[in-house]
Amino acid sequence: MNAVEIEAAVTELVRRPFDAVEFPFDFLAAFGNKDTTIAKLRKGVSNASDIPGGVLQRNNIHLAVAKPGEVHEILTALKQSPETAKAKAKFILATDGETIQAEELITGDPLVCQYEKLDDHFGFFLPLAGITTVKEIKDNPIDIRATSRLNKLYVELLKDNPEWAAAERRPDLNHFLARLIFCFFAEDTNIFHGDGLFTQTIKQMTEARGNNTHLVLEQIFRAMTIRAMDRAKSNVPNYANQFPYVNGGLFSGNTETPKFSRIARSYLIRAGELNWREINPDIFGSMIQAVADDDERGSLGMHYTSVPSILKVLNPLFLDDLNEQLDRAGDHKPSLLKLRERMSRIRVFDPACGSGNFLVIAYKEMRAIEGKINQRRGEIDRASDVHLTNFRGIEIRDFAAEIARLALIIAEFQCDVIYRGPKLALAEFLPLNAENWIVCGNALRLDWTTVCPPISKEVTIVSTANDLFETPLDQPKIEFTHEGGETYVCGNPPYLGSVYQSSDQKAELKAVSENRISGWKSLDYVCAWFILAAQYSQKQTGGFAFVATNSICQGEQVAILWPYLFKLGLRIFFAHTNFKWANLASHSAGVTVVVVGMRYGSQGRNLIIDVIDGQSTHVRIVKSISPYLIPGSELVVRPSSKPLSPTGLMIRGNMANDGGNLVLSSVEIEHILKTRPKARQFIHRYVGSKELIHGQTNYCLWIRDDQVEAALLIPEIRDRLEKVREVRRKGGSQARAYVNLPHRFVFAPHRPGPALAVPRVSSEHRDYLPIVLTDSSQVVSERNFVLYDAPLWNMALIASRIHWVWIGTVCVRMRTDFSYSNTLGWNTFPLPILTEQNKADLTRCAEEILLARERHFPKTIADLYDPEQMPEDLRIAHERNDETLERIYIGRRFKNDTERLEKLFELYAIMTAPENAGKDVKTTKKQNQIVEPQLVD
Repeated sequence: MNAVEIEAAVTELVRRPFDAVEFPFDFLAAFGNKDTTIAKLRKGVSNASDIPGGVLQRNNIHLAVAKPGEVHEILTALKQSPETAKAKAKFILATDGETIQAEELITGDPLVCQYEKLDDHFGFFLPLAGITTVKEIKDNPIDIRATSRLNKLYVELLKDNPEWAAAERRPDLNHFLARLIFCFFAEDTNIFHGDGLFTQTIKQMTEARGNNTHLVLEQIFRAMTIRAMDRAKSNVPNYANQFPYVNGGLFSGNTETPKFSRIARSYLIRAGELNWREINPDIFGSMIQAVADDDERGSLGMHYTSVPSILKVLNPLFLDDLNEQLDRAGDHKPSLLKLRERMSRIRVFDPACGSGNFLVIAYKEMRAIEGKINQRRGEIDRASDVHLTNFRGIEIRDFAAEIARLALIIAEFQCDVIYRGPKLALAEFLPLNAENWIVCGNALRLDWTTVCPPISKEVTIVSTANDLFETPLDQPKIEFTHEGGETYVCGNPPYLGSVYQSSDQKAELKAVSENRISGWKSLDYVCAWFILAAQYSQKQTGGFAFVATNSICQGEQVAILWPYLFKLGLRIFFAHTNFKWANLASHSAGVTVVVVGMRYGSQGRNLIIDVIDGQSTHVRIVKSISPYLIPGSELVVRPSSKPLSPTGLMIRGNMANDGGNLVLSSVEIEHILKTRPKARQFIHRYVGSKELIHGQTNYCLWIRDDQVEAALLIPEIRDRLEKVREVRRKGGSQARAYVNLPHRFVFAPHRPGPALAVPRVSSEHRDYLPIVLTDSSQVVSERNFVLYDAPLWNMALIASRIHWVWIGTVCVRMRTDFSYSNTLGWNTFPLPILTEQNKADLTRCAEEILLARERHFPKTIADLYDPEQMPEDLRIAHERNDETLERIYIGRRFKNDTERLEKLFELYAIMTAPENAGKDVKTTKKQNQIVEPQLVD
């Protein structure tokens, strides 16, 4: 269940008569628990509560119904219950049907309310449904409740007006919804003179069956397009004449309204009964845009991005600088005036603005700074110099673009109320401005300079638009009130890796990239925004910053994208390293992203902002920022087909391409060998990544060409080979090439003797990369990379901290897990030339690691390398390995990972310099001091 569905379920729960026996189960059902889960709790199978009548759901909540007046006592008993702690409950809750008391145990946050008001506080309990609670929603759930009401109304209107569901009419329905939202907000903020004017008029003037509701609405909407002086001759009904002139394009044009049923009318009235004064435009806009989108309605805007996440982009991009200038100004009025004038010329442009979250937050933050300026200058009544039309956006969906404009209008009014007072805010709010500064269109197909014209442009561009919501794509131009300032481009464009792009998206990426960047087909979709922003920013003063998947700063994409951006003169001036861009969807894991800010030249400070423990951040001021988002130069690591250092050749493991018929479980092997003992000669252990890390056991059929006749005498094997043949016949070119060789793996580098195997994907939470030594009886699968015939000291390299750091930096990540690459990680690994003594020392270190593992048999790699449970002797073996290797690099241990990376990139630069191709790098030591590397032929 999403948050909107939960709100509706809780509302329905509190409207029913209170049932003391059923309440705990009804409450859990409202938060998405399945019938089977509740049945187990009801029967006591999974209910470990030690409180009479209590229900305890492990890892979730301990709740109980109290006798009248004893709620606090029961809550105390729940908190003190040893079972509460044992079950790791997140919440406790007690109620007697009159009052509710609850507590979030991790934070200690309490909740006390009347039972009938529980639906006003449902946001407090959203973590019960696996939904990360956003503070704004927890404190003020009006946005979700409003979304819920409007969603029900929208669905009902589509049911009653099927013709409005057609593609050509859907914009009309969406526009109608935007009008309703404005009316609900206006009646609760006294924009419409009189409290609840709109909803009360609907109640009084429409029939209960809903028959004439559309006619009444049409008259109200028509009245708001007519100036007061023209009302008399326009035959406006008295009930509609109470509404002020609004226009601004919002009510102009077609006033046709969909027809209403009794149910739709009731939904309309229920929506109007909410307190829309408290609507948060940045939250509500994100949610409501999904109401009108069939593909998104299931999530109902649960992709809402919290204010702290948006500020990860806006603060270092420009808001921090404004606040610092404010602090420096103090109460010095000329300095404050200079800052206000600067702010009046700042433009914020989001070329993928959705419902306008980034623009709304930027506007509200700038108004807050301006409010402080005006207060210090004694000018609190002054009209704002932060103009709404300085906040520009492009959005491909028409309704989201409408909501973005409406959210900004609401934000402007709310800010005027806060910083100037309700009287002035109301006096200057109507009529609405007709300018269209949010453009509906495809940002990758539009010329951004026509949406947010360059400051340096000599020709004044004036809009010919007469409608806030209906401006052609070739007329998004509006004159700026103040020229000559900074433009900041920001946002959260769509990500989409190359594999998941639609044909249209691939065409758009091609149009943007093809003539600029070779290898563009491997880029994520979001890279198109970086490329266009780089081009656009050449004409501007300011900079740009986008949220992007971390993959654009890892792996092969670095060498494709970043040299082009750097060539244009852009530099990274701030970066927020890997963090989860989570949303409000139930059990959403979010996506791992980075924030990258760029500007022209190297002026000013450069910041790397690291997430620590998922919450706190650590800010580093550095000389320059590498495209890998570490301190360093613009150097990029490019894939190499062979090792740059004299190490073993690492290749992909053996690939069957067999439909699973050459791979067998332990049970299947046992069944075959019970009756066919001769089959044992064809059976090898099969080592994939799960087998390597978690100790799982699988087997495969490994049949040499000279064994085929003997193998076919075994029916179970013969049947499997026939199935392999059929699978390959229907497969790709590689599979079809092996149709007549079903006993073979299609890629089979396996050979007798020991081999080193490294999983292609492994957890970042281990301090060392997993690597194992296999023997001839084990076939390493394609889920691993493998080194055959490599000396054991190669294992010491892979098992080192310095290699862990290199792989974590230059290779692609699967979310935040390591995705190992032989061409990008192993072959490029910078290694000084090793003496025979160095190799012997490293070999001994590898042997000690293997021996330490052996002492803890049968623990798996996952067990042994759990950071919390790693055996001390194994940790010591790794420490010794790290010290031995790092002394080869610099004569001592590195101080930290930053120093390790600096050294590795220094060596990589030397190794890949054209004049040094094919040479080894040797670092020498003198009294444990680092000296310049020497090249050795």
